[in-house]
Amino acid sequence: SGYPLSFTVSCDNLAYEDDARNIAASAGSFNAAAQIIQPLSPVANLRGPLRTSVPDMVPLWIDWDNLQASFKLWWPLPQRISLEAEGLSGQTDPADDTDPVQLFSAGKASGQLQPNGDDIDYLGSFGDLEIDPGAIGGRVLPALDANGDVTLKNGVALIGTQVKSLRGQAIEIRNLDLSSGTARITVSGPLSVDAEGLVNADLMIRLKDPKAVAAILGAAIPEQKSQIEQGFSALAVLGNEPSMPLKVVRGKASLGFIPLGKIKPVE
Repeated sequence: SGYPLSFTVSCDNLAYEDDARNIAASAGSFNAAAQIIQPLSPVANLRGPLRTSVPDMVPLWIDWDNLQASFKLWWPLPQRISLEAEGLSGQTDPADDTDPVQLFSAGKASGQLQPNGDDIDYLGSFGDLEIDPGAIGGRVLPALDANGDVTLKNGVALIGTQVKSLRGQAIEIRNLDLSSGTARITVSGPLSVDAEGLVNADLMIRLKDPKAVAAILGAAIPEQKSQIEQGFSALAVLGNEPSMPLKVVRGKASLGFIPLGKIKPVE
């Protein structure tokens, strides 16, 4: 007797296939529950691994210790979608007998999407991200932490469409913060790609402990190590937390008064 306080949907596994576009994905068990008094705010748990196969991309195997999603549903779009994961890792998923390539691992990661008028806002973070050198051509990066607050312009109109190009897209970076130890880079400002694929941006770059940042970049890009060290040594006169504008005009980039070269058109 009595009234149910919640209802639950469970399944042993999830799978999706689109033969026309040659897309496939699968994952482990799925459990979602919602309280009777809040039926439009379910919470779901998904077990890995997530295996994906998409044309022109290497097949992926992504796994985690725990992944939880929460939703605030509405029509025609959810008001909010949130994801939290612990013990996240990724590797390639070869179809033959070749060994998989380890890609990354992260102690934790989270993300939240919500519509904002015609745009879509994204809040996200990750901690203890380690990128395997084999995934980035043998380059070495330390463990990284990051958080971001970004708006995809006209994002609502892009939902349900098959976006094949970055051309014509624009984002507003309110805050993008990447750190490792005492080294920190913070970026903010607008960035867009025009119809010809040329990047335009008006960003502000803030550094904390430039020497530590230079050491990380020099290890990651050894062929540019001397130029990186020279450039960052010039920043010493600006103190330990300098800031400077990064401007890109039709693909031509400059950091303050220092020209950085040209960015190739993107597709």
